[in-house]
Amino acid sequence: MSKHDNSKEQKIRVLFCDQLNLARGKYLPRSFASKGEAMLCKGVYSVTYSKQIVEAPHGGYDQGLPDVCMKFDPQDYRTSWEPNSVIALADVYEHERPFGLCGRAALKKAIKAWQKHGLNPMIGLEGEAYVVSKENSKLVPYDAPGACVYGTGIFNDPEGLMDLIWDEAAKCNIPIESLNAEFDSPQFELTLRYSDALSACDNFFLFKNLAREVLYKKGYLLSFLAKPFPEISGSGLHINISFTDKNGNNALADGVTKNNLSDLTKGCIAGLLQHHEALSAVIAPTVNSYARLKPANMCGYWANWGHDHRAVAVRISSEAGTGARIEHRVGDGSASPYFAVAAVLQAALLGYENSYELPPEELNDGFEKVSTTRHVGDSLGESILMLEADKKLASALGIELIENYCAVKRAEIAELDGKSTDQIVAYYSHYI
Repeated sequence: MSKHDNSKEQKIRVLFCDQLNLARGKYLPRSFASKGEAMLCKGVYSVTYSKQIVEAPHGGYDQGLPDVCMKFDPQDYRTSWEPNSVIALADVYEHERPFGLCGRAALKKAIKAWQKHGLNPMIGLEGEAYVVSKENSKLVPYDAPGACVYGTGIFNDPEGLMDLIWDEAAKCNIPIESLNAEFDSPQFELTLRYSDALSACDNFFLFKNLAREVLYKKGYLLSFLAKPFPEISGSGLHINISFTDKNGNNALADGVTKNNLSDLTKGCIAGLLQHHEALSAVIAPTVNSYARLKPANMCGYWANWGHDHRAVAVRISSEAGTGARIEHRVGDGSASPYFAVAAVLQAALLGYENSYELPPEELNDGFEKVSTTRHVGDSLGESILMLEADKKLASALGIELIENYCAVKRAEIAELDGKSTDQIVAYYSHYI
């Protein structure tokens, strides 16, 4: 986090990420923001994307929709991509305690749980998204007919849209690792640099909103929907995990090679697979997510793992040493980075602390042949049921958070029941 002289700043944009992955907050004048807090209605945790009010537990509906408090550090503002403003990233509090529905608080809880073992979680986030415009409520792909997989340059991005994103991110001190065309046109992969888990999620949350707002000014939507177009590839959010030890070294460095997995590596993989079905409700959190999560796709549908294998849910990178990491490939960009990373870290921790048994490695192609019968739910509704049934993971994340989240998601599912694919995409398109 960078510190700034605020003498020329006119307004403070206070932001937090809710359980729907929406950027909530307020603009405040600098003088008012100096106390480092602002109130807002608790009821933001009781509404769907379409603003239907839901009787969701702990969301304030039965209390007359009282306030909660956004708390932030006035000495630690982030540079904004908007003129004459800075950004304050907030935690949500209730009665001077971290609010049970705050995703950033859930992530801090997961980080502390790992730190008790002398390990600090490090995260790298790889997002995939389509550049589209909207015509008559339908998404229309950005015209890049010369695009190719891992493509760069004008044929992949004729209007230089990725350059606009890159330049604004650099101004805002958001560390990009790479941008490139992905499998289908006009799909792009947007990867940020590895950092500690909280910074990684803060950066990705801001980066996503920066990128979407910058392109919206140019007449485009940057869609992180899992499957905005039924006929072409879906988009994922890959969560790369490692840990630094007390000396600052990568704790996975010597424990990821074939036939030489460390207890830490084994525990993390086993935990992610043991809680595979429940995790999907958090990291693939929309009705549209399950149009992507299908067998015979590189999406993590099956509960399997492998070395440098892109058709499994949990991939061990080919890199060892400082680059050693575990890649979780199931989620998509509709998930809150805070909630998603918290869930993945807690599942991995359960595996490590409880010495879950590691299933055999996937040695089949992962498309036509797989070594397991376990897989994510075939709908968001099924995944919600499996999350509620997974008491260990729900407890680790926070029962209040899970109860509220599942209630709001059930209302979302009901709103979309019987809707066509185009109607479902339109429902989400301006928000994700």
